[in-house]
Amino acid sequence: MSKIEDFLTKQEEEEIVDAIRKAEKATSGEIRVHIEKTHGAKDIFERSMEVFHLLKMDNTKEENGVLIYVAVEDRDFVIYGDSGINQVVPTDFWESTKDAIVAQFKSGNFKQGLIDGILKAGIELQKHFPWNENDINELPNTISKG
Repeated sequence: MSKIEDFLTKQEEEEIVDAIRKAEKATSGEIRVHIEKTHGAKDIFERSMEVFHLLKMDNTKEENGVLIYVAVEDRDFVIYGDSGINQVVPTDFWESTKDAIVAQFKSGNFKQGLIDGILKAGIELQKHFPWNENDINELPNTISKG
């Protein structure tokens, strides 16, 4: 098995997907998690932007997609928010969200780190992009892998 397959168990992946559903329940925002072995020769931020585009996260109606991109072997991750959410969140929001994830990752608790980041992003999305009856889930809640 590769490291990407060892990163999370099937049960942990299901719990993360449940957290995405919970976080998106009261918002029109979209949250995705993408896990891959390495970001390769590219800068991790550049690779996360590329994945954001490949997952069509830049096509949301309100530009309110959030990607948590994890490069397992590189032991690194990025939280990438679309322009709509970046315009309204507090300036330290992404850093404080990253800190919440890192606190769990340092203990080897990758599932909980991702869940903490997802739920924190969901709360912020709810403040700025509340759900209404015309909202549809624009993107799948599954974890993508590369």
